[in-house]
Amino acid sequence: MDYVIAQVNIGRLRAPLDSAQLAGFVAALDPVNALADAAPGFVWRLQTEDGNATAVRAFDWLQDGGPGVLMNMSVWESVETLAAFVYSDEHKRVLRRRREWFEPMTEAYTALWWVPCGHIPSTGEAENAIRLLRALGPTGRAFTLRVHFPPPGSNDQSPRPGRSDWMCPA
Repeated sequence: MDYVIAQVNIGRLRAPLDSAQLAGFVAALDPVNALADAAPGFVWRLQTEDGNATAVRAFDWLQDGGPGVLMNMSVWESVETLAAFVYSDEHKRVLRRRREWFEPMTEAYTALWWVPCGHIPSTGEAENAIRLLRALGPTGRAFTLRVHFPPPGSNDQSPRPGRSDWMCPA
């Protein structure tokens, strides 16, 4: 395997991370991250040295005067292994509550892109993927689970339809 899939998703907080309104989200973080870490195909997840994924600063251009933007970034062996985790019952249970904790976003807030095996993506790459997806829609450089592309160097670079149910209704 020459490439693995990087993913980023962002959310604009409705309240400060230490507020009562976000207590359910904060309580779900460690269990969901542990599920991801143990999931087949999981490679890496962005976090500080002490394991805190919420302390990573990025996407300051989206703050909009609110309590903050959180980012989740991880790397998976394939689009299929990422999708299997995203669509899992355990993850969807938490995802269904996202509107309690995060402001609705009208533009792309999740992006996928291929990275060479062994490469750890930067927050700048994640920001670029979101910007590309917002500007151009799904392309081979930044795409979604609904419309994804094969890794660079594949003979067929046509978009591939994915599942349409990865976003769960609230």
